[in-house]
Amino acid sequence: MDTSSAAAAAARALLLASLLGLLGAVVPLAGGGSPFGGRPRSCPAACHCEEDGMLVRVDCSDLGLAGVPANLSVFTSYLDLSMNNITRLSSNSLHNLRFLEELRLAGNGLTHIPKGAFSGLFSLKVLMLQNNLLKQVPAEALQNLHSLQSLRLDANHISLVPPNCFSGLVSLRHLWLDDNSLTEIPVQAFRSLPALQAMTLALNKIYHIPDYAFGNLSSLVVLHLHNNRIYSLGKKCFDGLHNLETLDLNYNNLDEFPVSVRALRNLKELGFHSNNIKSIPGQAFVGNPSLIAIHFYDNPIQIVEKSAFQHLPELRTLTLNGASQITEFPDLTGTTSLESLTLTGARITYLPETICDQLPNLQVLDLSYNQLGDLPHFTACENLQKVDLHHNEIYEIKVGTFQQLVALRSLDLAWNKISVIHANAFSSLLSLIKLDLSSNLLSSFPVTGLYGLTHLKLTGNHALQSLISSENFPELKVIEMPYAYQCCAFGACDGHYKIQNQWNKDENSSAEEFQRKDVGVFHTHDDRDFEDFLLDFDEDLKAHHSVQCSPSPGPFKPCDYLFGSWLIRIGVWTIVILAFVCNALVVVTIFRFPLFISSIKLLIGLIAIVNTLMGVSSSVLASMDALTFGVFAHSS
Repeated sequence: MDTSSAAAAAARALLLASLLGLLGAVVPLAGGGSPFGGRPRSCPAACHCEEDGMLVRVDCSDLGLAGVPANLSVFTSYLDLSMNNITRLSSNSLHNLRFLEELRLAGNGLTHIPKGAFSGLFSLKVLMLQNNLLKQVPAEALQNLHSLQSLRLDANHISLVPPNCFSGLVSLRHLWLDDNSLTEIPVQAFRSLPALQAMTLALNKIYHIPDYAFGNLSSLVVLHLHNNRIYSLGKKCFDGLHNLETLDLNYNNLDEFPVSVRALRNLKELGFHSNNIKSIPGQAFVGNPSLIAIHFYDNPIQIVEKSAFQHLPELRTLTLNGASQITEFPDLTGTTSLESLTLTGARITYLPETICDQLPNLQVLDLSYNQLGDLPHFTACENLQKVDLHHNEIYEIKVGTFQQLVALRSLDLAWNKISVIHANAFSSLLSLIKLDLSSNLLSSFPVTGLYGLTHLKLTGNHALQSLISSENFPELKVIEMPYAYQCCAFGACDGHYKIQNQWNKDENSSAEEFQRKDVGVFHTHDDRDFEDFLLDFDEDLKAHHSVQCSPSPGPFKPCDYLFGSWLIRIGVWTIVILAFVCNALVVVTIFRFPLFISSIKLLIGLIAIVNTLMGVSSSVLASMDALTFGVFAHSS
């Protein structure tokens, strides 16, 4: 086959040279211009033609054509006839296009392609027949297109692939058969495609893959089988796919783990998400040492054997959500390159002390919604950047739990039972910017080492009543505290920082908004002065950056003074004095002679007593305001 291909290529080159020589002899090149003189010769009406050296690219797409134009140049190398009304091809309409490399017939009404429709297309590399009305792959029209590399037959109504329809396609590398009506794998037809590298059979109605279905496709690298109805796989259905790297079985009806994938030694990416798989057996991927990614979410997986993910040295990401029957952390021996591990919604109660020895490259660890009580030391996981352990049973953070995790940026320990955190538990977390300890049992909070925090959550720790100084968190932007008065230390009652000058009259404008203003007003300053000014402006804003703290203090949760102004304070004291003096006089006057009290006097007396009690309550508030003057939050 190689000898015949080389001979055919040599013949095409010789033919092109002779034709170009003849053309050069009969067509004078005026001023070194194109032999076509401006508009290429033989360009069909309404079509757009462009010269490509001595060849021509012809675009006749979306013109409402009912057939192939008759006056196409023999030197046409690209022909686009897509989105027309061509319903049939004659056997000789394209035979003279010996230099044609790409032919587009997509989006027509083709229902049948006869034998010989593509005869003479010795140079054809790309053929697009998608979005037509074909009910089967043309039985003979595609045969012996030795140069064809890419064939699109997707989005038709194909339900039949004749056994010999691809005969002679020795160079075909890419084949699209997706979005059709296939119900089975056309095993015999694929035996004629030894050079095939990528194929998609997605969006069909295939229900079973038999043994050796792709046995002759040893060059295949990518295989898409997603969105079918596959419920069973032959144990040797993937045998022969020695170079397969990507296998997509997503969105099918598989009930069992596809153990047949163990035959794929070079597999790098495997997808079988959105199926009905309920368990993953031990040594599930023992034959796939090259796996980099496994996608198996949206399966009702309940059971995962402990050794399921062993010896996958290239695996980078492992995600498993909702496997409620898992009680032990999986044995990841040999899976040393793992960077992201997510095991949520299980019943894992403890982590092995060797977790970091097994996973030295781990960067993201999510073990939320488990039953972890005690934590091991993560010191050896020096690459960890994000840890999610919320909704567990953790009760204590020891001094060595997170020591030396200098790369850790986010730590989520919310919704646990943590009551004790060692004073130096966070002292070495130099990169930590987000810490969530909400809804725990904390009564105190260590601040050592948390100078870089920008987000801190402590809400829900009802025993945590002490104030936390804002000086411990110079970079803080968002904080959530158990009580509103604790936000007073972070300037929650202060007004926003305001800058007023001749260039910025908006009190709420930021440095970024300021820089967007028209710099034309600075024409008297040079660029360096302007840059220095902006640097000073930025530093000034940073020095006064505000902290968003919740729950925010308000009229009923003040920071410094119970009464917000002297007007209220004087008014309350006036009410207290008048309530005591005036109502006391009324009560004494009415009840001095209790035997002669009319009903009206009794009512007035009772009202006076009530007013006196209101005066008492007001006096209590006034006294509290006086005793906590300026430091209300500290005494509440």
